[in-house]
Amino acid sequence: MKIHADHALLPSGWARDCMVEIASDGRISRIGDGPDRAPARRVGVLLPAPANLHSHAFQRALAGLTERRGEGARDSFWTWRELMYRFLEHLTPDDMEAIAALVQMEMLEAGYASVGEFHYVHNAPGGGTYDNPAETSLRIMAATIETGIGLTHLPVLYERGGVDGRPLEGGQLRFRNSLDGFDGLIGICGEMLSSLPADARLGVAPHSLRAVSRQDLAAVCGLLDGGPVHIHIAEQTAEVEAVEAAYGARPVAWLLENMPVDERWCLIHATHMSDNETRAMAESGAVTGLCPITESNLGDGIFNGRTFLESGGAFGIGSDSNVRISLAEELRTLEYSQRLGERARAVLAESGKSVGRTLLERVAKGGAQALARDSGEIAEGKLADLVALDATDLALDGLSGDAIVDAFIFAADDSLITDVWSAGRHMVQGGRHIRREAIEGRARVVLKRLRESL
Repeated sequence: MKIHADHALLPSGWARDCMVEIASDGRISRIGDGPDRAPARRVGVLLPAPANLHSHAFQRALAGLTERRGEGARDSFWTWRELMYRFLEHLTPDDMEAIAALVQMEMLEAGYASVGEFHYVHNAPGGGTYDNPAETSLRIMAATIETGIGLTHLPVLYERGGVDGRPLEGGQLRFRNSLDGFDGLIGICGEMLSSLPADARLGVAPHSLRAVSRQDLAAVCGLLDGGPVHIHIAEQTAEVEAVEAAYGARPVAWLLENMPVDERWCLIHATHMSDNETRAMAESGAVTGLCPITESNLGDGIFNGRTFLESGGAFGIGSDSNVRISLAEELRTLEYSQRLGERARAVLAESGKSVGRTLLERVAKGGAQALARDSGEIAEGKLADLVALDATDLALDGLSGDAIVDAFIFAADDSLITDVWSAGRHMVQGGRHIRREAIEGRARVVLKRLRESL
């Protein structure tokens, strides 16, 4: 396939009248100037399509249902979590597959080319096991085959209810696993991965310091040779206080001191860090996984962005609870949260680049690193993870260079997206996923039943 772009954002900067060729293996084989005699897909603006590095697909079915304050209580992440646990009692493997396909389709239409699925619902309602311990992981993978999104599957180890070692109960029983059981689950997932396209990857995800013991956290990191390791860290102040009381150190500081944190790792949220933790994490090479829309929705807090960026830290974005799936809005919310916190403008802009370009390039590279995915830029040899925008839309008409990305993020929305390729798979055309009708139809049935059950 050949793509002819009027504007393309390459590692060297902006190119006009650019031809990008995609080989049969889904990689970019050549980048050149101008059209040739062979037919090509003509697009206005061509950008690297980022990874959505953190998703809990099933939570999409909860979107819009948790915006009421509890009786006599101050709502928080912890009260939201109780509602999520009750919802889990109604969720079947068929439901998970239908919802995952919907989420992945929406991600592609929003401009993401791949997803890191942080998957912790392994068991049946009440905590019983399925005949296949990887039944629900199989459903995530089945959805991936239909949607064409690039997948890094991240099965989660979840052992306990808190740093005090309390047992799991209620909805948490669907997450429960032992280290031995988790090792077996990883083995089955590795075998199933062979049924997916060659760009699919497998990682591990010890859920958090509160949900995994110290000794098992160290062990789980060695289960995959070289695969990504994702962990929730320092999302809530109550979590920080509990870890500090139990371990004698703040979560990020303890993790960096006691675990082999390096470029393989992705620390999700890292919302509450001291300046010293922020600089140390940046120097570790790990990626910070930021989920600005979810972090705003749950009242988590504001990431220490300026210090992290100035320290050379790598970051990417994810849609986490999937309450809203939008690439442009995720990036906008990230920058706006920094502006509100600092009462300043253009907080995350690098020298010589606009805010929008800085954000897009950083999250494209950071997300690729976090998912062990050979993408993140439009360059020969890289996976063709690409997103095209309509340059004729009023929001972009007459713009060039960095102003294109700035207008997309801050003055428009994902409706500007015309095409998306994931490892060369042309899954979004004319702004719509090529299998939208079938995926949406199944999801409507599932969502109606689930909403009526709550």
